[in-house]
Amino acid sequence: MSIDIDTARRVAHLARISVDENDLPALAGELSQILTFMEQLNEVDIDGVEPMTSVTPMRLKRREDVVTDGNMRDKILSNAPDAREGFFAVPKVVE
Repeated sequence: MSIDIDTARRVAHLARISVDENDLPALAGELSQILTFMEQLNEVDIDGVEPMTSVTPMRLKRREDVVTDGNMRDKILSNAPDAREGFFAVPKVVE
């Protein structure tokens, strides 16, 4: 597929990039090369190939899903820079 200069100008406008008139032929050529490469990728036979999420097969680490009642307030609040009366204390943000 070939991109003409008017199409390259429109793409540049839609992308909100400033392209000098002298650079439009080069941009049109680069866009044409990209579309040609995309057409080549569409010709590849991928029947029977499973989609991959990674180049190496691996599974995410999983933990057992256990419901607990929490009851770790003191342990959690020990990480807080400032805790008062069993709650996180934060600076006032509204006057």
